[in-house]
Amino acid sequence: MKKKGLTYRGAGVDINEGQRLVKLITPGIKKTMRKEVRSGLGGFGALFSAGFKGMKDPVLVSSTDGVGTKLLVAFMAGKDSTVGIDLVAMNVNDILTAGAEPLFFLDYFATGALKSTQAARVVKGITDGCLQAGCALIGGETAEMPGLYKSGEYDLAGFAVGVVERKKIIDGSTIKAGDIIIGLHSSGLHSNGYSLARAVLFDKLGLDIKKRVKGLKGRTLGSALLEPTRIYVKPVLKICKKFTIKGMAHITGGGFLENIPRVLPHGLRAEIKRGSWPVPPIFRLIQRGGDVEEAEMLRTFNCGIGLVIVASAKDGGNIIKALEKAGEKASIIGEAGRKKPSEKAVSFTGESLF
Repeated sequence: MKKKGLTYRGAGVDINEGQRLVKLITPGIKKTMRKEVRSGLGGFGALFSAGFKGMKDPVLVSSTDGVGTKLLVAFMAGKDSTVGIDLVAMNVNDILTAGAEPLFFLDYFATGALKSTQAARVVKGITDGCLQAGCALIGGETAEMPGLYKSGEYDLAGFAVGVVERKKIIDGSTIKAGDIIIGLHSSGLHSNGYSLARAVLFDKLGLDIKKRVKGLKGRTLGSALLEPTRIYVKPVLKICKKFTIKGMAHITGGGFLENIPRVLPHGLRAEIKRGSWPVPPIFRLIQRGGDVEEAEMLRTFNCGIGLVIVASAKDGGNIIKALEKAGEKASIIGEAGRKKPSEKAVSFTGESLF
């Protein structure tokens, strides 16, 4: 009797499970489609029309990013439904800072042994994020790599492309001293600083991810940590049509100290007033629990501000009202000022943030 030879499935890769995943995610992906999409699902390459009506000189803006060690928190909590939103947010918020409208998104999902229902929950989050951003989930890759990931774990990466009229690109070059800095409130940690957060909350304090923690307003630790990253695209694009927005910064890794200077012209600095916005409880828990210095908090976390907008002082109040009407919470958190050679690019006034 002839012995059965080795198979791909026997080596740890189940093609049938991948086919099951495609069936599970196809209906949701179709909901994200835009009229410019020129291909169906399953092709070797996704097609998107480059005929941008109404634009004389369109410029493409692209970004790639992941979710980081927030995934480890998701594994601990056994929750896969929101990290896909984070994946989209980290990319589309980046290209938004140039004033670009996100057009399409691609994802990369890698795991050791594919579980179609788990992967479908992740992709559901990605489609939710794309719907919030108004972009099409035009393609992606599912990689099954036995031995590279622990059982039940995976990694995510995303890729976004948007477009903006060349004359309307927002790059910070017109910012001047006296312009105001508006901060759009974050929903929590978003997708940065989780290595420090985990070191404080789990390693030092030994907290239980599934239990309610004092100071979090009745929420479980897992709920607070896995709160999805806010996607600012639609409300901000609306105000870009009504007001002159001079600069934007997505407050991600590097916090205030490294992200705001990226949009400031030479010779200017950002003067941030502490206490001008509410700090979500999760940040206070981390700061106090780990005795983390304020400077370290401000260069690691968003501390309650997910996106910064710079505009003329005369427009400040109306921009805040427009953002609030669109469902966002925002505060005037500072202004641009002249920078002396010895001064830092970001300075803080007022009492301690924590």
